[in-house]
Amino acid sequence: MKSIILIALIAVAFTARVQERNMAKVQADLAKSNYGKALLHLVELHSMAGGPVQELIDAIEELINDLEEELEELEYNFQIRTNEHNALVVSLEQDIQDAVIDVNNTQDTLDNLLYPRRAQIQDKIDSVIGYQEDNRKNYEEAVLVREQEHEAFEAQVAELNDATASVDDALALLASLTNPSLLQIRRFQNTLKNIENKIRSRSRMAPMIKALISLASNQNFSNQDVLKNIVDALNDFRNAVVDQINDLTAQEAQDVIDHEAYLEQLDDEHREFQRQIDRATVDLTATNEKIDSMVEFRDQRAADQKQYTAELELENNTYAEETDIYTNTKNEFTRELGVSEQALALVKSVDFSNIKV
Repeated sequence: MKSIILIALIAVAFTARVQERNMAKVQADLAKSNYGKALLHLVELHSMAGGPVQELIDAIEELINDLEEELEELEYNFQIRTNEHNALVVSLEQDIQDAVIDVNNTQDTLDNLLYPRRAQIQDKIDSVIGYQEDNRKNYEEAVLVREQEHEAFEAQVAELNDATASVDDALALLASLTNPSLLQIRRFQNTLKNIENKIRSRSRMAPMIKALISLASNQNFSNQDVLKNIVDALNDFRNAVVDQINDLTAQEAQDVIDHEAYLEQLDDEHREFQRQIDRATVDLTATNEKIDSMVEFRDQRAADQKQYTAELELENNTYAEETDIYTNTKNEFTRELGVSEQALALVKSVDFSNIKV
């Protein structure tokens, strides 16, 4: 628009003559651009129509002022845009750097602290669970062994009680003998054999019953002294059996006490193991939650880094395009300003009524 106004005004006011030796050079300079060629054509038309030169000079000067103001405004706006661009680039680069630091620090914390801690806690839980399982195996084994020991105790006591009853039978039989017959003697000897059968060979009573059988095998049962010796031996044997029963019963009672104490100890250990597992599970849950939180934070910061990088690339590309526009516009303004200044100089100094293009 300014070019059209300039051309119109020049066409109206272009009446002065140009000195002949400068005309060729000025014409050549103006003819280098389409803007200058159009100016020369209109100047030629105006030179035919005639008009005040000062009016053309004022218009060109006003146009030059407008171009200079627009050029200054262009420079000012571009400087503001450049400052905004530089500030945004610094901000985005700082954001990117902060995001990279957060990602690296978070990953370092995960790799060197939280992941090893989680593995350590899990190993501890697995170990304690193993101890707990061993504890229950020991408990079940102790119960089984105690049951077997108690069954053995009952069998041994029953065996000794049977032996005591057989001894009582033998004593009663001996008490009835005055002039024993062969049948009675055989019956007594069979009673001793029955006792021997009820006493296991590993019992400490076994040697005593064998000695009694040997004693009674070749004795004269009509001899009262012999009978007395046999009765005394049987009473000693019976007392020994009763003592053994008492010893076994006392030992069984102590074994029960020891067994119950051992089971209680195992239960205490099992409860302690469970407390350790519970505490470790709480730690594991908290650690997993912390890991999840930090992984989420790391991923978010990685996404932020990607977003900031994309924004920075877009900003650089946009600024490069705006710089090209600024440069082209500035060059156009500068070129038009130069042409206008040439035209102004031409109008002021030359009689151009005979300009031909």
